[in-house]
Amino acid sequence: MNGPTTQEAEELLRTAASVYADDPAAMAVIGKLEQRLSEPLRLAIAGMVKAGKSTLLNAMLGEQIAPTDAGECTRVVTWYRYSPTPSITMHLNNGETRRMPVHRERGRLALGLGGLPAEDVQWLEVGWPLDALRSVILIDTPGMASMSKEISLRATRFLTGEEEPSSADAVIYLMRHLHASDVAFLEAFRDTAPGGGQTVCAVGVLSRSDEIGSGRIDSLLSAAKVARRYEHEADLASLVLGVIPVAGLVAEGARTLRESEYIAFRQLAALDRVEREKLFVSADRFVADTATTTLSATVRSDLVSRFGIFGVRLATALIRGGTASSSELAEAMVQQSGLVQLQQFVRTQFRTRATTLKIRGVLLALDRLIRDNPRDGVDVIHAASERISASAHGLRELTLIASARSEGLPLTDQDSAEALRIVGGAGALPYLRLGAAEDADVTVLRELSGAALAHWRTLAESPLTSSAAIGVCRVVIRSLEALAADLGPDPAATAVAASEVAAADDPLGFADVVATGGPGDGRGQDAAEQSEKHKPRLGWKKKQKGLSAVTDRHPLG
Repeated sequence: MNGPTTQEAEELLRTAASVYADDPAAMAVIGKLEQRLSEPLRLAIAGMVKAGKSTLLNAMLGEQIAPTDAGECTRVVTWYRYSPTPSITMHLNNGETRRMPVHRERGRLALGLGGLPAEDVQWLEVGWPLDALRSVILIDTPGMASMSKEISLRATRFLTGEEEPSSADAVIYLMRHLHASDVAFLEAFRDTAPGGGQTVCAVGVLSRSDEIGSGRIDSLLSAAKVARRYEHEADLASLVLGVIPVAGLVAEGARTLRESEYIAFRQLAALDRVEREKLFVSADRFVADTATTTLSATVRSDLVSRFGIFGVRLATALIRGGTASSSELAEAMVQQSGLVQLQQFVRTQFRTRATTLKIRGVLLALDRLIRDNPRDGVDVIHAASERISASAHGLRELTLIASARSEGLPLTDQDSAEALRIVGGAGALPYLRLGAAEDADVTVLRELSGAALAHWRTLAESPLTSSAAIGVCRVVIRSLEALAADLGPDPAATAVAASEVAAADDPLGFADVVATGGPGDGRGQDAAEQSEKHKPRLGWKKKQKGLSAVTDRHPLG
């Protein structure tokens, strides 16, 4: 999608550097912003204490490198970024950095603070050779609403920009239940947008969702219903782009499944049904001494620790259903856990908007800088920042999504659902915006975008359309125009238009070849655009028939 580019933001930072060249503190801030633009998207994982943040992070990475116990490291913000070789660096409050040893304990990366109190450590940086970290930096934050006020403030300051701009571009927010403190944090993160615009850069995760149904095999179905209800909660609807139920422990266990664990699950699956159900009544019953199985209490305790009682039940049910190998079991459990849906959401909503979200962070930081350190020349910075912000259509899309979810749009239900989808409510990829199949070719996408553009232009020009609705139409039209530019012109339509131009310029047919380039190209492109504009709306009404159902389920679903 068209919008402000990294180059424009870099030029803005060069302008800021020229204004603050004699201010070392300001230059340090600008240097960090330059680094931010060149790095992958920064995705923070936040939530209350014991929400399962580190467990989810391990599941997303497919390795057990984030500490999940209540040690000192969970009291410190920890960054996980790509590195060719494993490394751990501790950044202290006094500006000092220390390289820490890298070693594992019982399969997990051992993170420590070298005997220092957490209060002396600003943040930890873990470099790890994982392809998943090439396109995103994951940031694990301390639990909010902690018993320790200082720990809670660490996460709040880092993410909401109370004292300095947020260091995160987007947030995965975990919650076991919806509390007022969850809403307060998400409001603070949303309101960090430059210029007061309320952009939404967060997704809610109903964590530990396998516990919602007391570990029953249908627990995730119950969790999905709760997540859908939360999505429509008045307090939450405008703060997150969606709510996804995830069984983090199941996902982490599946991503790191060992062959020995698969063998143990097979033994459990082979038990008599009545005996197996007695064993699975509760976690306590499962780990107690019994003659029902030859698996030792230690092995069973490890299984519950790694997968939870729900995960144990799920694994045995899948094996009894025909899962024939450890790799098949791992894949099936990951699918059931909700992790795949979350990863897809992150890809379609955040990673596709990475440039826009990073520039958003830069604009916010520069706004704070010139407000706190006014001097001659800042007007130039402010004007350039305003120009970039005005061209950041992706931010207007996110603002419209927030408005649609909290207040609704001044359109019919069908047009509201369509508008929300086109601006990226279901994801920013072209096929998602246009309601097409994932494997739809570019010709189909061009037809759909052309038909949609004609519809929204007609609606915007109608004398019956309210001024508020026209404002929505303009955002939708801008999204469609950018999408059409990304898809490129229809080669067939361009060729036909070019031949018509040639015939008009050479009515006697003397020219055998129409040269490419030059003014003729521009005329052909205009003709192609007009052709697209007046094409029959191929398949569009068929696509629209399903929009009411989508709205009933959830506009972002």
